[in-house]
Amino acid sequence: MDLEALYRVIKEFSQTPHGNTDYDQDKLHVKGQAVGEFAPLSYLVKKVEGLKDAKTLLKAGFVMDSLELFGDDTFADWYEKQFSKKLLRKVAKEVTLFQLPHNKEIFGAIEQVHKSYDILRSQQILLNGKNLPVQMGEWYAKCVFGLEQIKSTSQRGFDFFLDGKRCEIKVHWADHSSPKGVKLRKSLVEMSDYTIIMYIGRNFMIREICLLDSDFVLRKFSTKGHTLFLKDPDVSPYFFSKSNKHMEKVANSGALMKFSNPSFAMKLTEFWAAKKVRSEAVDIQFFHFGRECAPTFEARYFF
Repeated sequence: MDLEALYRVIKEFSQTPHGNTDYDQDKLHVKGQAVGEFAPLSYLVKKVEGLKDAKTLLKAGFVMDSLELFGDDTFADWYEKQFSKKLLRKVAKEVTLFQLPHNKEIFGAIEQVHKSYDILRSQQILLNGKNLPVQMGEWYAKCVFGLEQIKSTSQRGFDFFLDGKRCEIKVHWADHSSPKGVKLRKSLVEMSDYTIIMYIGRNFMIREICLLDSDFVLRKFSTKGHTLFLKDPDVSPYFFSKSNKHMEKVANSGALMKFSNPSFAMKLTEFWAAKKVRSEAVDIQFFHFGRECAPTFEARYFF
């Protein structure tokens, strides 16, 4: 899929009213490069070569954002100009927007945050960093698996879905796992279909991923209490660096490699090469907080 062609079609669509069409009923829209430019996915599939469905966008690096959860005033204005009608709340609740993250800016921000955290930790000011690491880990999972993030109907906050199935995302922020294991709330696992553990290093990059069926977690690790503990020796066979059981659920392999630390990225590459899982050629340049890793190398991998 040609991104330039995609953005050109989005711009052209936004420049002409479509009040006599039924595109106002579409739930999936793609955000253009310029502010206030959008186009329905169903329209783009017809006009952009190589764009087959939402998975094509996720594979290209786009992420899904619920309009109700994140909001976007420019979309409401665009909708009204396009279809000569107000964007009703019941319609907005079902709208999902696809947009391409600005990865360069994100990497720059991660570098600055890492430096700031180092200073605050050294001065014994920052004792934990739960909020930021958790949100970073959830965003990584959203990018890698193409998760749909929507406002929760049962509690405050939001829920993640993978192909319509609810996911419990657990973020573990440390360079090494605790001997006690990763702590999970049993009730949240019971409400989900998948349990995804994102292991985030102190440098805010992915150091490992584990995706498990929640039923399996409840059978194997269930206790009488309200919490579950998943120890590395018990779940390591399912780590992405060691198993390809759930590799087909990765929607954006480029994001997985970009946001992984060099060690994890190398393990993934070696594992995939050994298993001969080849679907597309991807040029990979490893970066460590905006700087090329040492030793620096650029290679062409197949996975």
